[in-house]
Amino acid sequence: MPQITVDYSDTMENAFDRAGFARALHEAAVEIAAARPEGCKTQFRPSAYTVFGYEDPEARGHAVVHVTIGLLAGRGDETKARLAEAAVELLREHVADAPLTLHASAEIRDLDPSYRKFER
Repeated sequence: MPQITVDYSDTMENAFDRAGFARALHEAAVEIAAARPEGCKTQFRPSAYTVFGYEDPEARGHAVVHVTIGLLAGRGDETKARLAEAAVELLREHVADAPLTLHASAEIRDLDPSYRKFER
């Protein structure tokens, strides 16, 4: 824990410093949500097809990035809000300016009580 997933439009592939973002977000999770550094895991999932509003998807003028962070239950709403704000700010810092409109968001949620894991 935390389980972090970053879904993003592939149009921003070359503009997104994923390694730098993951490192900074892990540091924020440790500082804000008392996560253990070795517990932070991030998966990046590029999307080949993003549709925004009524825009022709082939125009590819918009990019979407959404960060989902799953934490074990027990963090308050203020902690979750601070971590979400940090994630959005870190996206600002780790996505270079590109000739498209970027829509960035983050959501912090509690992991379901059924959450289990193992390591080898």
